[in-house]
Amino acid sequence: MKPTKEELALQVDVAEWGWLRAHLERGGLIVVDRELDITEVGERIARDDTATVGAWIEAGKLSKPSDGQIAAWNADAAARFSTLIISPYILMKEQ
Repeated sequence: MKPTKEELALQVDVAEWGWLRAHLERGGLIVVDRELDITEVGERIARDDTATVGAWIEAGKLSKPSDGQIAAWNADAAARFSTLIISPYILMKEQ
């Protein structure tokens, strides 16, 4: 059974960049644009809604962290993110 948006909302947590960095090595981080609701994104990924997820990727609303973002987060030890695990990925949204 696929999780509902309400169930996913209960799983959203806050993490510091240092906690997420290890997941960068395995390619498991996905950056969610500030305009998107992280639980909506999680639900669409869990439901294999390839049309919507693909449109977000095409529009640059979902992406792997860029080199510039990684450098900025490495320089800012206080960087914090809303996070949601949708295995095998960790969705992350800057706070």
